[in-house]
Amino acid sequence: MQETGMMEEEAPRKTDAALAPKNYDGWSVGDFEAHLRALKAEIARAEAAMAGRKSSMAAADALFRKP
Repeated sequence: MQETGMMEEEAPRKTDAALAPKNYDGWSVGDFEAHLRALKAEIARAEAAMAGRKSSMAAADALFRKP
């Protein structure tokens, strides 16, 4: 496991302002498209992090499994 992953786990969780609820009044179609692209990118990043975590857990389970 990378050391940076450990640091992220220990860091307090922060609410990302870009993901906070928005007031959509006055937004153009382009604004919505850009916002949705950013949200989808964050979802992909979170899914990749979760997959990595599951992989690490599976490896640890296999290593410490009782015979």
